[in-house]
Amino acid sequence: MQFPTHRFYEDIMALFCAGVMVSLGVTLYNSNQLITGGTAGIAIIGMHLSSLSFGMLFFLVNVPFYYIAWTKLSRRFTINTFISVSIISVMTDYMPMVIHIDNVHPLFAATVGGMLIGVGMLIMFRHKSSLGGLGILALYLQNKYAIRAGNFGLLIDTIILSASLFMFPVEIVLLSVMGAAMLNVLIAINHKPGRYQAYVEAQPKENALVYKQGNV
Repeated sequence: MQFPTHRFYEDIMALFCAGVMVSLGVTLYNSNQLITGGTAGIAIIGMHLSSLSFGMLFFLVNVPFYYIAWTKLSRRFTINTFISVSIISVMTDYMPMVIHIDNVHPLFAATVGGMLIGVGMLIMFRHKSSLGGLGILALYLQNKYAIRAGNFGLLIDTIILSASLFMFPVEIVLLSVMGAAMLNVLIAINHKPGRYQAYVEAQPKENALVYKQGNV
């Protein structure tokens, strides 16, 4: 059964809401100097190693992956992902102007931050978008080889967080692992083939890739 795709304004509204959730999750992480996985984790680590902000690094790290999205997934997915990444890049940098987090328990920051980012990513997947970067690669592998995006994400996050042991205190890394596990468990449980994921199908006549809506 085929379902109609979302209108552009519906995507924008959903991606804005998802961007708010992800930005709040990252803000909770930053309040306790926690680390997450994926390109966001790379941006957080880069923030500690350079003078650039998270938003700027997050935007720059994602740029090379747009080629995969444009050529292997779809143009609409690439555009929506660019919108999502841009929203999060701006929001995370300017979030301190509208909200001040003075005291958050690290365990709460890790679990709830991971949940917020995970739910935001699920909304993005539902509206043919992602956090970009390694998320693009995860979706491509799921669409092409039926490798679950959550499982692939957990593997990548494990590598990133393991590498962070050389830079951050052990207790910070352990809490970050807990947050990453919460994030990826949410995605692995809810983002399944045949549910509301996007997939790529070859069109024989035009020999082109078309991004389609899965079952809800």
